Amino acid sequence: MKTFCGRANPTTGALDWVEESEEYDYHQEIARSCYADMLHDHDRNLKYYQGIRAAVGRVKARGEKVIVLDIGTGTGLLSMMALTAGADFCFAVEVFKPMAEAAQSIVKKNGFSEKIKIINKHSTDVTVGPDGDMQMKANVLITELFDTELIGEGALPSYAHAHQNLVQEGCEAVPHRATVYAQLVESELLWSWAQLQPVEVEGTRLVPLPTGAPCAGAHAVCDIQLSQVPPHSFTPLGPLCTMFNVDFSKPVSSAFQSHSSQFVAQAGGRAQVVLSWWDLDMDPSGSIVCTMAPSWTYKQPKTAPWRDHWMQSVYFLPVESSVSDGEELRLTVCHDDYSLWYSLQSPSQRSSQSEAAPSRPCCTCQAHLVWNRARFGELNDRRRTESYVSALRSVLREDSVCLGVSDGSLLPVFAHVLGAKKVYGLENSRMSEQVIEQVLEANSMKGAVELLEIRPEQLSSKDLGGEQISVLMGEPYFSTSLLPWHSLFFWYCRTALAGLLRPDAAILPRSATLHMAAVEFQDLWRIRAPCGTCEGFDVTPMDEMVQRSLDFRESLEAEPHPLWEYPCRALTPPTAVMTFDFTQCVPQQPISSQGSLPFTRIGRCHGVALWMEYHLTDDITVSAGLIGPVSEQGECEWSRHRKQGVYFFRSPGESSGDGRASVSYSFTFEPSLGDIKMDFSIEVQ
Repeated sequence: MKTFCGRANPTTGALDWVEESEEYDYHQEIARSCYADMLHDHDRNLKYYQGIRAAVGRVKARGEKVIVLDIGTGTGLLSMMALTAGADFCFAVEVFKPMAEAAQSIVKKNGFSEKIKIINKHSTDVTVGPDGDMQMKANVLITELFDTELIGEGALPSYAHAHQNLVQEGCEAVPHRATVYAQLVESELLWSWAQLQPVEVEGTRLVPLPTGAPCAGAHAVCDIQLSQVPPHSFTPLGPLCTMFNVDFSKPVSSAFQSHSSQFVAQAGGRAQVVLSWWDLDMDPSGSIVCTMAPSWTYKQPKTAPWRDHWMQSVYFLPVESSVSDGEELRLTVCHDDYSLWYSLQSPSQRSSQSEAAPSRPCCTCQAHLVWNRARFGELNDRRRTESYVSALRSVLREDSVCLGVSDGSLLPVFAHVLGAKKVYGLENSRMSEQVIEQVLEANSMKGAVELLEIRPEQLSSKDLGGEQISVLMGEPYFSTSLLPWHSLFFWYCRTALAGLLRPDAAILPRSATLHMAAVEFQDLWRIRAPCGTCEGFDVTPMDEMVQRSLDFRESLEAEPHPLWEYPCRALTPPTAVMTFDFTQCVPQQPISSQGSLPFTRIGRCHGVALWMEYHLTDDITVSAGLIGPVSEQGECEWSRHRKQGVYFFRSPGESSGDGRASVSYSFTFEPSLGDIKMDFSIEVQ
């Protein structure tokens, strides 16, 4: 039996529905899961174990049998901890069938089958009674239902149902309580991910959108590794505020709520962004705490635990506002059962407005529906914009007819400002077309760029008023691109448009190169590393399940990661391994490249980082990967705008740094697929 799955097609720039084995979705979900990351999180595991021991001890001290309900059991680890701590029986609930089956194997392997019952259901479907899934209600509730935003995985409805139906009144809960913290900051870097900023082009100040009521933006949380946002890139305007807490040992409400914290501004500036994270108190006294605080809050940042399953949250205020040092402010957080949003009020605003809770932010400009956070940052990158403007300036003439091929790109606007005779832009959707139209209207340029919602192969000379294209330009950026080389769709567009180009047409960028470097990850390796034994329990059945799914396909492919969030060291020199000449059409035959790179630094090689660089002209290059030289120690600085590709080795290789070992590589670009097949191996002389 077959199933249809969506896959990016670089030859068309579209998401194609392709026929796959019925097991494809199953294996992909397991391969891309973060179970290994959670099991490698020793701090999390230790705090849960301590909290479980304490909770079991409190129930036993009351002379009661300890009956545990473990919701979201995963591997069954927390249930096994509970039995080891003295619990009498555990009901372990896991909705994901493959994981429930793995938990069954792990529980059996560790000798707990008699006292742990795996229930393959959503907790809200679990029944209690003589013929139910649970024969009795539990008096200890253990859960791991949290995401970076705390409640985004439906923790509140699950807790509400459990207290009403599955656990005894006054039960012990691990964790016992969660506390959400927030801090108001000013940050040019972070705010650049929220709104399009004005830009100067040839002395003309381009404003982003028409004046009037500002767009509040998308309310969705921006979850990132906040430890990788250096403190010098933001200014705290207030103290770290305790916004609210949730006591999981009592009935929990999933209804809308709002909470406020009043404080005095500790600095003047522009209130733009709220940084947020949460703590888990594993016991009622708060003596066992698992915190999500970023590393720069620690006295010794290197001691901060690393985890990717729980990160930190960035929220963008609906409107940036000016605050003064010493000003009284009130920060308000609202939440429903799945998400949070923030707003800021000053005393003057509170006196002039009703006390109604702030409404959820909603995008009214459409830009937040077209561009993601990284794309906003890319469009607001002044240095990057200057590179494109300089490149355009070098190829434009008064009689230039320009065509832009990128999704939601400002290049056609820049070309008009620089004096092109006529400018066209191809857009992949009506919505992105409308966003660019708004930018043109805001700058009194309505009609200056003719936007066409048409595919490149369908474009005709008639659409161009009978003229030929003298400048074909792209960033390139396409919203369907997942991996760096998916932007080669620009090459296919250039090929489809060949009959409409002047013989001397300028192509911008002229070419692209694929680069690679073998790397040692500081922490990202954990998401792919087998666990073996976790806190004394054998979890190899999970390792085997994940590896089977990786071997199904994922282990043969690179996967996208924003490497600025995941520090790594380059163990080989960064090297261009393939070149794509956009001045020529896509060849009919495959392009291949083989070679090897010597290890020049000592370390453990976890895999290969891959990225694209775009050569706009002979002397202007824009990198979507490394944006600076690699340090002597191998430290890398990565672009925040695009994800890079990462190919993980099944087993890490050791590098002595003396050149005796190397990474051999083989790349093949398949024109019919628009994709790149790759293979790597570590060779030792």
